[in-house]
Parts: sequence; C-alpha cells; structure tokens
Amino acid sequence: MYRGVYTALVTPFNTDKSVDEGALRALVDFQMDGGVTGIVPMGTTGESPTVTHDENIDVIRIVVDQVAGRAEVIAGTGSNSTAEAVRMTRLAAEVGATATLQVTPYYNKPTQEGLYAHFTTIADATDLRMVVYNIPGRSACNIETDTMIRLADHPRIAALKEASGNMAQVMDVCDRKPAGFDVLSGDDNLTLPILALGGVGVVSVASNIAPKLMGELVTAGLAQDYQRARELHYRLLPLFRGIFLQSNPIPVKHMLAAMGMIGEIYRLPLTPLNEADAAAVDAIVKKVRPE
Repeated sequence: MYRGVYTALVTPFNTDKSVDEGALRALVDFQMDGGVTGIVPMGTTGESPTVTHDENIDVIRIVVDQVAGRAEVIAGTGSNSTAEAVRMTRLAAEVGATATLQVTPYYNKPTQEGLYAHFTTIADATDLRMVVYNIPGRSACNIETDTMIRLADHPRIAALKEASGNMAQVMDVCDRKPAGFDVLSGDDNLTLPILALGGVGVVSVASNIAPKLMGELVTAGLAQDYQRARELHYRLLPLFRGIFLQSNPIPVKHMLAAMGMIGEIYRLPLTPLNEADAAAVDAIVKKVRPE
C-alpha cells in the first residue's frame, strides 16, 4: 500500500513567521509534478514542534486541498501525550487526511507496553490508516521489533517509517512482518539498503529538492535494478549528506530558498546556517538540481 516516495514537506513561513500559504501550495505542486506518491505535512521537517495546534491542522488542510486527491496525505499528528495525539488525529481526519504519521512518544520514554497501548489507542480512535514513526535519536525511545510486530497486526496500522539507523533491526522487522504491512526508510541515505532488505519506499527529506530522482531511485530498487539504483544513490549522496549538515530542516529550507521557492525563515530555536555551512549547501544545490 505504501510503495514509493513520500515527501516530508517543509513548512514555509512569511517574514512575520506566519505560515506562507502561497509558498506551501507551490511546494505541493512541485512535488506533484515530480511524481511523488504522497505528501507528509507536519513532521519534524515541517517544524511541527514550533507550530500551534491550529496551525498544524491548517497546514494539513491546505496540503489536502492542494493535493486534490492526486496523492496520499499522511498527516503528522503525533505527540508524547496519547490524548493529544488522538485529538489531533481526529481533526486531521476531518480536514481530509488519508493517513496519519505517529512518532514515538518523546521525552517521557514509555515502556514497550506503553508504546503498544499508545499507538493502538490512536489507531482505534479514527478510520485513518497509521504509519508508525520510529526515531530513537529524537525520541530517546526505540520501538523494539517484538512490539512493532504486535502493532503490525492492528488492521489500521499499515506501515513503519524506520529511522533508527539500526540495520539489524530493519532486517528483523522485514523478516517477521505480516503480509500487507510496509516498511519505509526514514533516512534518505539508507533508502537503497532498506529497499534491498524488503522495504518498499521512503519518507524523504531529499525529495523536497529532487522528487524525480528520488522516485527513480525507489523505482529502480523495487525492480531490483541495483546497478541503476546504485548510480542514483551515489548521485544523490551529496544531497543526503547536505540535508543533515545541521539539524533538519535547516539545510533543506536553505536549499529551497536558494531555489527561490520559499523564504529562508525558521522559528526559534532553529536558526539559519552559518556562512561556511551555507556555502557547502549552496554547492550541493548547484550540483543536484531539480530535473
């Protein structure tokens, strides 16, 4: 169900730090023209920690409206409060999201049983399909394979965005998952190896910049055309490195600003790139341009 490229979309801001709706709609159209399978608004790349709840839902509404049924919209509505995640997921369903992205609860570090109860409670609250997002580097809590396999049995928990960086864990999940449950890479630079292990796509930051190339990489990997997939991987590798030169989404927003698509505006505590890193990122943009 979740094969392909799903862009973790940035949230553009105006100079007064309000959401730039015009730029947001243009970004969606750029992704649609690039052939991505879906859009993921209000993830970490969308600066979800610093938007209000109302802004979060409004961004999802705008994306749904601009996508206009052309692609999947997997709305970021996660929280370290289960009740809050339920409320936000219900609101996302009301504005037309087709699925929800639920991050591992951060900071409060629940037990594995707590994680299972958290995700299943949210999944039971609406009819939306869920993509579970495992990112222990930001959440300080890993979803262990036994827990993930239990979650995969839920009829509305449809996929995993795996960003642990632990390839042994990726192998275990791909080996043990039930039929119909999809594994997506949550790290652009690990897309190819995860495809080779049984994953079927990526939730991508890099596709903000190069959606067509990311689509070609995933298509080649799924077709087991590994020579072509490797060529694309190494062509894109400078971009994969550059977008994490500093904390995401600082570099990717700088790149989009250099392309004239958004203003280079962040909400604190994120700040612009320093001069040296900006020069490095600018060089990457010149090398890996949108097609």
